[in-house]
Amino acid sequence: MKQAKPHLSLDRRNGITGWLFIIISVVMIFTFYFYPMVQSLILSFKTGTGANLTFVGLDNYIRLFSDRTFLTAVKNTFIYLIIQVPVMIILALMISVLLNDSKLKFRGFFRTAIFLPCVTSLVAYSIIFKYLFAGDGLVNSLLLNIHLINQPIEWITDPFWAKVTIIIAITWRWTGYNMIFYLSSLQNIDNSIYEAARIDGASSIQQFFKITIPLMKPIILFTSITSTIGTLQLFDEIVNITKGGPGNATMSISHYIYNLSFKYSADFGYAATVSYSIVIMIIVLAFIQFKVAGEKNG
Repeated sequence: MKQAKPHLSLDRRNGITGWLFIIISVVMIFTFYFYPMVQSLILSFKTGTGANLTFVGLDNYIRLFSDRTFLTAVKNTFIYLIIQVPVMIILALMISVLLNDSKLKFRGFFRTAIFLPCVTSLVAYSIIFKYLFAGDGLVNSLLLNIHLINQPIEWITDPFWAKVTIIIAITWRWTGYNMIFYLSSLQNIDNSIYEAARIDGASSIQQFFKITIPLMKPIILFTSITSTIGTLQLFDEIVNITKGGPGNATMSISHYIYNLSFKYSADFGYAATVSYSIVIMIIVLAFIQFKVAGEKNG
């Protein structure tokens, strides 16, 4: 008699079944995410025009520190980051607290109205902002009519005001996105905590700083990191509102990568190097934010 083949154990069969379900997704993730990432990293060690690339080691990374255009783009991007991200997070926190009040009428309408900007087309809203802040645009007309200014402000063509316009635009678009996270976090806080604080005589401001902020610390950290990543990758608003001008006064790092790849002589190797500089900045800033927030590794 032939000896019967041993059956696969239940755990083994479940494991094989599980892999059959996810194998296509795993292959696609490796093909369209990890493989391009590795190839772009290899590309960052090469230089040349078009497809004529040669290996140059760390020369591209050394070149970053003497590239004035890159340093200008980094400076501009960090100005947006340092000003816009804190302003946006504070606004989103304040708005979420106000819209979480059960006594407020039309809460649903206000929540929807503030969230809607972040589902609009990046290109469409950027072009609208460009026309709103033009020399003869609606913003200047309104400011002139209420006598806040005596002459039109050059929102698009002045280096300082062009940066202000970009900051206003991205704050308008993304504040509602962060507000939704804070609202959902606020609704998970037990009302009995606030009731106990009120009984102990805590004011609304004390409740906000002593209860709300500490309990929302993880979600504030999350939105800070995602907002930092988004700002370091800022592109659409720059291209469509100011085109990086005047001069390079508003150029972001992502805009510079685009120019290196498609506008100037196509130096894909150096463009990949600049791209990985963003990766390094994100890692460093995320690490700092975790440390400042007091998060400990598990």
